[in-house]
Amino acid sequence: MAWEATSAAGRTAAALNRGGPKIEGPLKGYHHETYVISLDATVGVPGACGEAVRWKCREPREGLFWFDRRCFASEEVVVEALNGRVARIPELIETGGVRLQRFIEGTTLGSRYGAGSAVPERLVRQVLEVVGELARIRPATVTVKCVCAPEDRVPDGDSAGFLTRLVHFTETQVYRARQDEYGALFAALGVHEVAFKYLRERAADLRERPFTLLHADLHRENLILDRSGELWVIDWELAMFGDPLYDLATHLHLMDYPRSQRRRVVELWRGTLGRTGARGLDEDLPVLLGYKRAQSVFTDVIRSALTLADGAGARAGAARLPEVARKLHGVLVRGAGPLGIHSVPSARAVGTALRTWLSRRTPPR
Repeated sequence: MAWEATSAAGRTAAALNRGGPKIEGPLKGYHHETYVISLDATVGVPGACGEAVRWKCREPREGLFWFDRRCFASEEVVVEALNGRVARIPELIETGGVRLQRFIEGTTLGSRYGAGSAVPERLVRQVLEVVGELARIRPATVTVKCVCAPEDRVPDGDSAGFLTRLVHFTETQVYRARQDEYGALFAALGVHEVAFKYLRERAADLRERPFTLLHADLHRENLILDRSGELWVIDWELAMFGDPLYDLATHLHLMDYPRSQRRRVVELWRGTLGRTGARGLDEDLPVLLGYKRAQSVFTDVIRSALTLADGAGARAGAARLPEVARKLHGVLVRGAGPLGIHSVPSARAVGTALRTWLSRRTPPR
């Protein structure tokens, strides 16, 4: 049976594929609906070892809820601006009026080295190569237009202001914006608006560091190992200018390195950023990590609820509830300190809160 497009993104992919090999997709991804296609051999760039190059054709998902602040209009404008300045990123071409990114043939780092497992140092050093290249890209050296609010564009080096504005985004665009849907659930889990007071107080003491370009989402599923064992960095959707230690905090939070390797990564990162870029690392990294753990609470409460609500209604949600509650309990434990939560509800109590939310959202049949 021939592949049939069922969306605008799929129809664009089919048109560009021009009857070539089978289209792959849609790929798993939060921000975009993505398909992998082939083009005429005369279009694009040559692949490694003579293999055919495939391309990602994608469009933003409609009605997407953003848990992180965006600073640029699209990932493509960032990748285009980094061409020739950052080595381990996919090529970008335009054909038929559509921008396409090269699809890196390989596997995600996470599929080879899962969460909690050590990553070979040669691959960690390849990540640090990208970090070093980003550290040399200062706000004044990139002409890509920012789309974030003017008040979010704090003065270069104002690390306290940078983190304070991220806290403000989480408070207004994630927590307050969804109070009608999730307010009662947050309250049942012991998460209240006063938590943002604690986060702002800690952010105020950050030292100044010159801003650089940040990837802001460096985790195992955004790091691709190609067939020759080289690492590539994808998904630049959340890139921004800001405190270089924020990228380290985000990376450590999302990668879940073993403790011994975590210390090694911090020291390698310190050496890559240099004395100025890593100023105050020992004192400020815990503050930035605290924000990432707190941010995960707000993100994971909503995503956990949606996971339960997705599918065949309350019965399907109930079957997944124990595992979802256990994971969310762990997130609450890690985020309790930064949020000023003195008593974290048990995993059973978390499950009860989720079950109550689910029953009110999806009345039993």
